Amino acid sequence: MNAGPTHLPLHAWHVAHGARIESFAGWAMPIHYPLGILGEHKHTRAAAGLFDVSHMGQILVRALEGDHLAAARELERLVPVDVMGLKPGRQRYALLTDERGGVRDDLMVANLGDCWYLVVNAAATATDLAHLQQHLHATCSVELASARALLAIQGPDACAALSALVPAVAAMRFMDVGVFSVDAATCFISRSGYTGEDGFELSVPVAVAENIAERLLSHPSVQLVGLGARDSLRLEAGLCLCGHDLGKDVTPIEAALDWAIQPARRTGGSRPGGFPGADVILTQLERGVARKRVGLRPEGRPVREGAALFADPTSDAAIGRVTSGTYGPTAQGPVAMGYVPISLTPIGTRLFADVRGQRIPLAVSDMPFVPHRYHR
Repeated sequence: MNAGPTHLPLHAWHVAHGARIESFAGWAMPIHYPLGILGEHKHTRAAAGLFDVSHMGQILVRALEGDHLAAARELERLVPVDVMGLKPGRQRYALLTDERGGVRDDLMVANLGDCWYLVVNAAATATDLAHLQQHLHATCSVELASARALLAIQGPDACAALSALVPAVAAMRFMDVGVFSVDAATCFISRSGYTGEDGFELSVPVAVAENIAERLLSHPSVQLVGLGARDSLRLEAGLCLCGHDLGKDVTPIEAALDWAIQPARRTGGSRPGGFPGADVILTQLERGVARKRVGLRPEGRPVREGAALFADPTSDAAIGRVTSGTYGPTAQGPVAMGYVPISLTPIGTRLFADVRGQRIPLAVSDMPFVPHRYHR
């Protein structure tokens, strides 16, 4: 018998606040609240939105012999990024790759000083945990931080709202991370997020999560925001969603994530290669790829994920596909992302998407569609 989706720790609290709940990645998630997706999107851009993202997997990696740097060295065997150079109190975007150079998952890796803290995608949590344990068990303990909730507060007023509760966060800059005591509980707080706005993510013990969420919501600038607006916000920011814009059939270079591979891990660097798919990925870095992820601006109406792309309105030969698409309230029009041949990636290139038998014109666009406002 299907047991149904898993509830977030604050499920009842969300229902009490008027959330519309739907299933996502095996979880019962708030899609929106009474303000609605459009209102929540605009409020996040203008003030501060509070998100419950406790469905994301939180994983702690510690060296068995207490050699923190050795644990970083082992993690580098699985990701094409510079973990060893990541200083305490900093975090970095990373990718778990496979032997063909495809993306198993994307994640955040933070150096908490005595352990490595990873945040992975909900749908991949179990497989990521097993993958890490399989490859790191001889040197590291790898455990799921299952008794922790994850909250995100995003928007230009996010710092004011959170610093009323934790004053020290005001001194943080983008991608800083620290361990703080909130309500006598140990919390991991990073200045980061998934909207393109300034903001923070808070890993908090489940026992104090509702109290912290309620205190943040009591700030006059803060409104609850659900998964619907989270998706339109991240797409406007040009950020990938794993399982849609990323997957095992896509390499980091095809996904235009070259920037996530630091010089130390590239050919000629101090620690080149050594990660799954290194031969494929490093070769692509040097020689280029046949296709690339691009931004797309449809004319007139949104074009959704899965729509085939064509170079000519009368052609039967698809040249790519849309991987994410929606209406961008701040961009004031439809926005999308997709993969196209490298010859069709110049900004302004005119393409066509098949939507229910109609060919909708699109133009290749630079990303992000809305400028990032990270606090650097």
